[in-house]
Amino acid sequence: MKIKQIFLIPLILLFVLGFSSCKNSNNNNDYLNFKTPGKYQAGGVQMIKLKEGYKVWTKRFGNSPMKVLLLHGGPAFTHEYMEAFESFFPKANIEFFEYDQLGSYYSDQPDNDSLWVLDRFVEEVEQVRKALGLNKDNFFLLGNSWGGILAMEYAAKYQKNLKGLIISNMTSSFAKYVVYNTKLRNQLRPSLLDSLKYYEDKKDFQNPVYLNMV
Repeated sequence: MKIKQIFLIPLILLFVLGFSSCKNSNNNNDYLNFKTPGKYQAGGVQMIKLKEGYKVWTKRFGNSPMKVLLLHGGPAFTHEYMEAFESFFPKANIEFFEYDQLGSYYSDQPDNDSLWVLDRFVEEVEQVRKALGLNKDNFFLLGNSWGGILAMEYAAKYQKNLKGLIISNMTSSFAKYVVYNTKLRNQLRPSLLDSLKYYEDKKDFQNPVYLNMV
């Protein structure tokens, strides 16, 4: 009986390992299987038309139940620095979308200051979500810097559409940040603080000397 058990355990382990290997292989195949090829024939790129008539650029990577929309900083930065996610999201079988907000890089860049309003950007994200087919069962929103502000504002209005929210390099309270920043600033050497105050009192914020200090 003991001999049978000794042989049985390795056989079970081989079966489990083999099944896991096949499962991972299938996951990888699924990740690369775009089920809506008509939308993504240009390397995953989809130009989404907004209600204002302008178009914004998005690019899809992978196919997975977990989907992340990336919101870059700025406003008017680009998706380029978010390309870093290409190095590790695919390894985790996470489907994700790079996205240039209106006024940025591959998206339309209208000469209209009235469009640069937070509420309008929130509605833009909602239109992008709908166009990409994201919903409360699969939609994770990741915002960095200004994108973090935009993500929080979107979540405050459209929480019902989100599976998860990720905020990077942004505070949810500027009042608390000012207190924290003042605490850090007071740790600087007195001569540097005096120099900073000199330019700030003059409101000479674009002075090269001041910019070099900050």
